[in-house]
Amino acid sequence: MSIELPPVKELGAEIMSRAEALGRFSEGGPGVTRRFCTKEHRAAIDLIGGWMREAGMSATLDASGNLVGRYEGTKPGLPALMMGSHQDTVLSGGRYDGMLGIIAPISCVAGLNKRGVRLPHAIEIVAFGDEEGVRFQTTLLGSRAIAGTFDKSVLARKDSDGVTMEQAMRDFGLAPEKISTVARRKDQVLAFAEIHIEQGPVLESEGLAVGVVTAIAGCTRMAVRIAGMAGHAGTVPMTQRHDALAAAAEMVLAVEHTCGAEPGIVGTVGQIAAEPGAINVIPGAVRFSVDARAPENAKRKAVVERIKSAIQDIAERRGVEARIETTLDAKGSPCTPWMMDQFQEAVEAEGIEPLRLFSGAGHDAMALADLTDIGMLFVRCERGISHNPAEAITAADAGIGARVLLRFIENFRQPGN
Repeated sequence: MSIELPPVKELGAEIMSRAEALGRFSEGGPGVTRRFCTKEHRAAIDLIGGWMREAGMSATLDASGNLVGRYEGTKPGLPALMMGSHQDTVLSGGRYDGMLGIIAPISCVAGLNKRGVRLPHAIEIVAFGDEEGVRFQTTLLGSRAIAGTFDKSVLARKDSDGVTMEQAMRDFGLAPEKISTVARRKDQVLAFAEIHIEQGPVLESEGLAVGVVTAIAGCTRMAVRIAGMAGHAGTVPMTQRHDALAAAAEMVLAVEHTCGAEPGIVGTVGQIAAEPGAINVIPGAVRFSVDARAPENAKRKAVVERIKSAIQDIAERRGVEARIETTLDAKGSPCTPWMMDQFQEAVEAEGIEPLRLFSGAGHDAMALADLTDIGMLFVRCERGISHNPAEAITAADAGIGARVLLRFIENFRQPGN
């Protein structure tokens, strides 16, 4: 089958215009802040649903807050190639994280519909309700619901205003008791493909608009609590102190050193708080976070154990107590080789040198990996900046990414077919 591809300029202009429109649905402040089950969420899915229908798709809001657009194949009810990403953002985020993975596939389907093309399979595009987990501090809600791995215990979690997730969903018009019905059977989904901004600097440094993702890094998060001894800042000699913050500072550097010594590993301490927090009191307690990521699960687990050991060694030497709680242990998700190959064919057909790279960030695709084969395409972003109001891509790159995705859709085939 040969499909006339829309011009890059046309696709890019449409994608950028729609990203701008979606970006207006924000709680205020710098960048875009759009949380799960808020009026901003409602406005976003209403707009996205209109675009889906204009593209020839049906659009349905499921019980978990996902908006699902469906474009039937040569006959109704065929298994689907699923695509999509998340509509929610981090606090003060950018316009393209998640949004590109919704808008670009809609543009591709619109191109098929305009030409009256139906494929030997259906296409589904999902605007996942919550991937970032900002409101209730638990991630991948929508994609886990579809994958059949949603943990109902999270419905009891509360946001900063004391509203439970269950209540927020009901107030939004959802039916949390029916989330289990959202789960798909394996025979209903042929594969899941996600187009996403890179959120890193590799493509820009290589001078490439797009790249093929090999794996999504696994992630271990830990909450570390250090108990020392508070004391008067002027009367306790330096040699007799049990300063929890000084110990924590050394531990933070140990995280950096441990992860920096291993290629392919990244480690971050993004939160730290000292108590009692007075200028003239030696800190008696500190809490800090650790986030360690790697595409290979064995390597990540080994580094995490070294981090834990380093923290305990420092605690013992400094006379403080360290307690470490693992709050997240998400396995890495390799992309399926045959999907990587088909994405690479589409990249090469667009006249671009193929590059394969892994994702250090988490994505909805990692939840869908429990249901079906996954593949991802990255689009270059300026200076690798993401989760930031300065997040930026060019219209040309957006258009190229969409054309590569359309080539992938046009030639999509499962192994043996």
